[in-house]
Amino acid sequence: MKISCLHTADSNIAVFEAAAREIGLAEGTLAHTVRPDLLADAERSGGLTRDIAHETASLLRSLGRTADAVILTCSTLGPSVDALGDTVSIPTLRVDAALAEQAVQAGGRVVVLCAVQTTVEPTAQLFATAAEATQTAFEVRLVPGAWNLFKAGNRDGYLAVIAEAADAAYREGAAAVALAQASMAGAADLVKDGPKPLSSPAAGLAAAVASVSRDA
Repeated sequence: MKISCLHTADSNIAVFEAAAREIGLAEGTLAHTVRPDLLADAERSGGLTRDIAHETASLLRSLGRTADAVILTCSTLGPSVDALGDTVSIPTLRVDAALAEQAVQAGGRVVVLCAVQTTVEPTAQLFATAAEATQTAFEVRLVPGAWNLFKAGNRDGYLAVIAEAADAAYREGAAAVALAQASMAGAADLVKDGPKPLSSPAAGLAAAVASVSRDA
């Protein structure tokens, strides 16, 4: 099985390779393409534009020609997958979709943390759709200052402020915390005041594997 991942940050390669090992995927299962310019363009534009979504969708289609499944790992670009429609013949997933489905099954109020402003709206839309069936209450929060730390290369600081935000959500009564962006996954191990937050890499990879198996 070959799963092609489209990232917007180099650091997510290691995150997804670790998630692949966690769920028992063989070494070499993942192929990685990194396009930081797509996220940078979205940030400059204040969000995902039609042109950026079109370019992302075209790239996803191209990656699908040599893979069994494709995963878009950037939450800001996530809606680009929805625009593909029936133009792809293999499973092509946004990594946070599996996270949303998992989170709304947890029971109780869910707090969803985002690190970058451009992720807030697509994440809220995704969770609203997922929550319809279960009537789960959720809240999407931006972690102040987190993205500046990430862009400065301060990974420890980035994960620490996310963990602090998760702990705060638990102290305020959240039943579950979901980390909307794949780059946030490492913060889950730093949380002390509640259950380990849900993160997208392992959930997304498992969903891709299940989709390939269903289509086999």
